[in-house]
Amino acid sequence: MKKLNVAIMIMALVFTVSCKEKESDAMDENNMETEEVEMNEEMDNAEMDEKKSIVVPMGSKSESNVTGSIRFVEENGVVSMSANLTGLTAGTHAIHIHENGDCSAMDGSSAGGHWNPTSDEHGDWGDGSYHMGDIGNLEADGEGVAVLQFSTDKWCIGCDDETKNIVGKGVIVHATADDFTSQPSGAAGARVACGVIE
Repeated sequence: MKKLNVAIMIMALVFTVSCKEKESDAMDENNMETEEVEMNEEMDNAEMDEKKSIVVPMGSKSESNVTGSIRFVEENGVVSMSANLTGLTAGTHAIHIHENGDCSAMDGSSAGGHWNPTSDEHGDWGDGSYHMGDIGNLEADGEGVAVLQFSTDKWCIGCDDETKNIVGKGVIVHATADDFTSQPSGAAGARVACGVIE
C-alpha cells in the first residue's frame, strides 16, 4: 500500500512538473512572438525613417560650360536639395524641376515645361500660385560657381503621390533669372544645364 501511495505521489509530482514545463514553454513562445512583432515594428519604423538619396549629374546645354551636380535627400518626410554648379556666368540664374526626365536635346527643350502637376500659374515658391518645380534662383560668383540649399515637404523621392514624386523629372538651370511673373516660365532665358532625377 505504501509503495502504491509513493508511486501515485511520484506520478503526481512528474505530472505537475510536466505541466509547469509546458506552461513555461508556452510563455517562452508567447514572449518570443511578442519580441518578434516588436522587432518587425521597429524595422518598419526604421525603413520609414530611412534616408533616400539621389545625385543628379548636370550636363551642359545650349553651348554652355555649365556642369556640376544636385543631390536630393529625403528624410522624415522632407526632401533637401543641394546644388553645386560651375561654369555659369556671374549673376542670377533660374533653377527649376521640369516635367520630363529627358536631357537629349542640345538646348534642353526635351525636358519640357516646368513640373506643374497641380496646374497652377508660375510664380515664386511658397508665395501665392507657383509650380511644384518653381525652385527659384541661385547666384553664381565671379568664378562661375553657384551653391544652393533648398528643402520642402511638398516633394518626395519615389512615393506613390504623383503630385509630390520628383523621380523621373528633369532639372534645368537657365541663363538668366526667373522674374516670378512671366508666364509660363519666368522669362529665364536659355537652358544652360540639364540633369535627370533617377
